[in-house]
This record gives sequence, structure tokens and C-alpha cells, in this order.
Amino acid sequence: MSIEEVTPAAVKKTLRQRPILASILAVLVIAGVSLIWSVGSALTAPGTDTVAARLAEWGRDHYLGFVVTTAENIQYKLHPPKVGGAPNSNLLNGTSVPVIVGDHAPLTPLLVPALAGEGTFRTVVTVKNQPAIQVAYMRPDEKHSSYLAGISWMSGSLLKFVQHPGHSEPGKLSLWSQKETIVPADRNGLLATFNSGFKMKDSQGGYYENGNTVGVLRPGGASLVIYRDGHADIGTWGTTVQMTPDVLSVRQNLSLLVDNGQLAASVDSKKLSTWGMTVKNAYFVWRSGIGVTATGDFVYVAGDALSVHTLASLLQAAGAVRAMELDINTQWISYMWYEAGKTPTTPIAKKLLGFARPAKRYFSISSRDFFAVYAR
Repeated sequence: MSIEEVTPAAVKKTLRQRPILASILAVLVIAGVSLIWSVGSALTAPGTDTVAARLAEWGRDHYLGFVVTTAENIQYKLHPPKVGGAPNSNLLNGTSVPVIVGDHAPLTPLLVPALAGEGTFRTVVTVKNQPAIQVAYMRPDEKHSSYLAGISWMSGSLLKFVQHPGHSEPGKLSLWSQKETIVPADRNGLLATFNSGFKMKDSQGGYYENGNTVGVLRPGGASLVIYRDGHADIGTWGTTVQMTPDVLSVRQNLSLLVDNGQLAASVDSKKLSTWGMTVKNAYFVWRSGIGVTATGDFVYVAGDALSVHTLASLLQAAGAVRAMELDINTQWISYMWYEAGKTPTTPIAKKLLGFARPAKRYFSISSRDFFAVYAR
């Protein structure tokens, strides 16, 4: 602006503009500081989550779920699971361990011909000299024949289940009787731990424990219910299972994969509302699920290169009459059984499969809820 153009009106206009510019700058600075603080809090939160997992969780919690999902889809497209080939036989060779009387009858493998040891259980935990937890391994389908899914059978009569909250999912730790980790005192007698379901906002259901709820217990939702005497059940909320004074805790996730011994008609659905808001059913990825048998025992299944359909088929083959999907992605799947350590509070954790998380994952604060298993 030249000297000739400097007029009282121009001066007033400049003075009016400066507060506006200052306000915009202040807003940008505050937004930047808030963003740094928010991301920093996510990266330094308690737990053993990786940086990638923490950033993905932060994105999903801050309206950037579509960005995280797009990145995951690109990753799965660029790195699909291997097609064909034979699996590493080390897991199957474990079935050569001397059989304990009472081992579960071998399962019928999904692929023919079966590999030596495929579908054969071995006992890894006993209670009162009886098999309480047994594991077996099977290939999921002909296309992904080099992968083995892990199957854990858990005795419904010998074991009790405990639902633990996570620091972030469901959060609100003051509401719950259990902690977001297995503290040393609770490791005495610990026999197994395993992951729970999706983030609450994606689970299409609720988390309930002893009178408190996060989310809503959805009628028709697949539900893992634990009762006050320690026994558990899986079913459709409002029909197979429902609220009674004996219910201690409930964890819902999506809808049943297997019901009345049959695969759900929706196992091949690719709708976001059916199998979650992440990769839907479009890719063969790490998945996990749990089912109850006709005799009240439980089967947990996990593995890489699984679709919703093949996960359901494995649960059905393992004897589940009702089953539900749990979490997906190698960052969130965990199943460990525990052997006696040097002291009662230092059990030795053994992984069912080679998922990403450490075997002692739940001995540190967990961001996600999970389940612990003890003798009844």
C-alpha cells in the first residue's frame, strides 16, 4: 500500500483484520497442540501395544477409521497369504507326545488326504488328573494349505472363565471388579488366557459385569456369558442366553457364526454391518473365534489366512453348536496356556500359534478386554 493510499478507512480496516488473523493463528496453534497431546497420550498409554497398533486405534477413535481401513486394505492386497504348499510340521509333530487317557477324539480334517497328526489333540493342561485343555491343528482350506489353524478344547466342567476389562476397551475401569492385567496374585492357578472381541463401537453390542454396562446388550447379539459359579455359555442374547441373577458378565460381538450346529447364512456376507467395520469379509487374514459344544465344553480357534466362512467351518468341525467371532488381526489375537513355573505366581506361558504379541501379554496392562481361565 503506497503512502497515497493510506487513509483513515484503510487504517481501520487493517486494525479490524489483525484480530481476525490473530484468532485464526491462535486456533491453529491450539489445534496443533491438542493433536500432539492426543497422539502423544495414545503413544504413551499403558500397555504393550505396538506404535502401529496405537496409531491405528487413535485413528479409529478420532473419525479416521476410513483412513486406517484403507491402509489395511492396501496392505492385505499387496501381501495376500501364500497359496498352496505344505505347512510347517513342527506343530503337528507335537501330537507325538504320549497320549493321556481321556484325550479328545481326533477331529475330521477339512482337507483330504489328512496330514499325519492333523486334527489330533494332545493334552497341555490337566485338572484333578483329567485333561482340561487340549490343542490340535488343522489346515483351513485347499487354497491355503500351508497354514495351520490352532484349536484349543477347554473342559466346561473343570474350568471357570473370568472376564477382564481393557484399559481402553471398554475402559471405565472403576466400574469393574477385575483389573486390566493379570496381577501376580491372580497368576496362581492361571491355566489360559485369550483375546476378546472387536472394539466396543464396532462390536454391535455391549460389555457387562456385575450390574454395570458399557454399550448396550443388543437383543440378537452373539454373547459369551459367564455365570457366578464360573461356568459359561455362548448364544444369542434374549433367546439362547439372557439376563438372570446368576449372570456375572457378558461380552457381545457381532452375530453368531454357528448356531444349532449350522453355519450362519451370513458367513459370506460382505456388508459392513455384518462382520465389522474393518476389513469385513473381503480378505483372508488372522481371525479368532470361540464356540460351545453340545456337552458344554469350549473350543477356541485362531489362525492366519482365514475368512469368516473358514473360521466358522473350523469351529463347526471342532464340535461347536454355537460360536462367535472374536477379534481379528495378528496384533489382537492371543491364546496362551500356562505351565507351572518356579513359583505359583510365575507360570510359563505357551502360545497356541505364532501371533505377534508376547506370550506374557496379559501380565502387562492390556488396552483390550480379554478372558482368563482357571480350575473350578
